Amino acid sequence: MNLRGQRDLLLLTEVERDGGITQRFLAAKLGVALGLTNQYLKRLVRNGYITISTVPSHRVRYVLTPQGFAEKSRLTSLHLEYALSYYRDMRARLRETLSYVARNGMKRVVIYGTGELAEMAYLSLREMQMTLVGFVDDGRQESFLSYPVWSLDVLCQWEFDAVLLATIDHLAGFCTKLEHYQVPDSKIIALTSSV
Repeated sequence: MNLRGQRDLLLLTEVERDGGITQRFLAAKLGVALGLTNQYLKRLVRNGYITISTVPSHRVRYVLTPQGFAEKSRLTSLHLEYALSYYRDMRARLRETLSYVARNGMKRVVIYGTGELAEMAYLSLREMQMTLVGFVDDGRQESFLSYPVWSLDVLCQWEFDAVLLATIDHLAGFCTKLEHYQVPDSKIIALTSSV
């Protein structure tokens, strides 16, 4: 699904949820300028997906049309297809990465991160009968999947074979932090590294 489709889906969803929603709120939700949000809404009106009415005189109300409901359903379906495809791809990459790690005798793994990729990494570790040493992160939360989340300074106390970076963004920053805690490059595993 392209960016335009994602934005249209978000706008149609928000308009369906609350027809009295403000353009300022929609702009913040989209992360774009107010004027650009106005253009997006005008395009949706031109395409017949929403109508605009004024209530009383200074307020605007957006209403999803039958074509708007159909478009929202179509975009939702596309979004779900994309999300499932992304999930399958990431699970395959995780399995491939962890197979490489296991073939090199690394069985005890620390997962760095607490997002969706960390959850997929945990499931993949369990499937492959590898050992989760623990979750580490930068102190954003206390627990994840019923496990405590530790700060990076515990790494000097733990015995582990690898630290799996459960992210695909800002890898250099994560690696720099791990180097600060004396984790050698050979123990840092990233999903984008060639295996």
